[in-house]
Amino acid sequence: MTLFWVISTLFILLALLFVTLPLWRASTKNNTVERDAANVAIFRDQIAEMETDLKNGLLTAEFHEQGKQELQSRMLDEVKVEAGENRITSNPLKTLAIILAIAMPLASVGLYWKVGNIYALSPEAGMNVSGDFGGKSLPEAIRVLKEKVATNPNDAESLLLLARSLTEMENFSEAVNVYEKLTKLVTDEAWIWADYADALAMVHGQRLAGPPTKLIEKALALDANHPKSLALAGSAAMERGDYPAAIQHWEKLLKSLPSDSEDAKMINDGLRQARDFMAQANGKPSRPMETIVPEGAPDQVVSTGKERITGIVTLSPALKSKANPDDTVFILARAAQGPKMPLAIIRQQVKDLPIHFTLDDSMAMAPQMKLSHFDQVIVVARVSKSGNAMPEAGDLEGLSAQIQPGTQGIKVSIDSVK
Repeated sequence: MTLFWVISTLFILLALLFVTLPLWRASTKNNTVERDAANVAIFRDQIAEMETDLKNGLLTAEFHEQGKQELQSRMLDEVKVEAGENRITSNPLKTLAIILAIAMPLASVGLYWKVGNIYALSPEAGMNVSGDFGGKSLPEAIRVLKEKVATNPNDAESLLLLARSLTEMENFSEAVNVYEKLTKLVTDEAWIWADYADALAMVHGQRLAGPPTKLIEKALALDANHPKSLALAGSAAMERGDYPAAIQHWEKLLKSLPSDSEDAKMINDGLRQARDFMAQANGKPSRPMETIVPEGAPDQVVSTGKERITGIVTLSPALKSKANPDDTVFILARAAQGPKMPLAIIRQQVKDLPIHFTLDDSMAMAPQMKLSHFDQVIVVARVSKSGNAMPEAGDLEGLSAQIQPGTQGIKVSIDSVK
């Protein structure tokens, strides 16, 4: 974006030179010099005639001297008048050049700001990767990009396209390797660091703690208002239980979003959740996580059934000794991208394992945060020692791969310790 404004400024300056420089150099037509030369010639002719008349005896010496003085006096008077006129003669074209030099840049920027798109030439807008790449399938596009990168490892654009294509193919580990190379070439773009953090979090089991958080911090250091970086920073803060930080990041993000957009509604729901958890952490009464619903929302969210996810949750034999029969088990679905607020959640106990579960829109905590509103979700099964739905150190957890709402018969194994 900075490069765009620099180039635009150069073009405006170039246009100004073409328009104003000729005006500045031009002058109003002035015949003073030519007229002075003509007057001098006339005076010389008249003096010459008087000299001839004096020689021929037609003029006395007295009249000759008197006439000569009168001619000289007239010539001096006319030159003074013309010199005065020349001093006060102004050039209106110079005034026009000054007006244009001020008006043209203001008009150009104002018009572009009104009808243009200031984000159209941003790297993010220009580097979106879809399922089709110049008529090629995504796997074929990835093959071509890999060949280009192998030929020219410093081709930043191809590296970026390759990283995003691999991410779309859910090959996150390889995408992370490409992002690592890319950030060595392009170090000052916040959006690249944010995408890198997002991909790395997927490799780490959808967790933002640790290295992904460091990358998010780099992105925010480059652009403190970058939307995706703020969203990820808020999610990372929620993940580690730092609710004030999550609120701070999401409130800042909310200021840059249209108030009636779906993103704004999602962030508002995340803020509401963070405030509820913060109140709970401070010892204030708070509603259980699975019953949090925005004020004024319907008591129950209607489910169409098309979004319903079913499956089974099991506990790894290696972790059975770490779980008590009465420990709480949360089974929830959350968006694969964006705030980690649950879209549907149920509560069971370890003694109920293995658990056959169903998640649908009727279990949503808010009308705007439903399974049917997202294309990709992740199912999380967590054994909570404290009974708190927010993850804590020592909890046992298992995650599914990214799935579409409506997927049936998935299997989630609780096989890791936070």
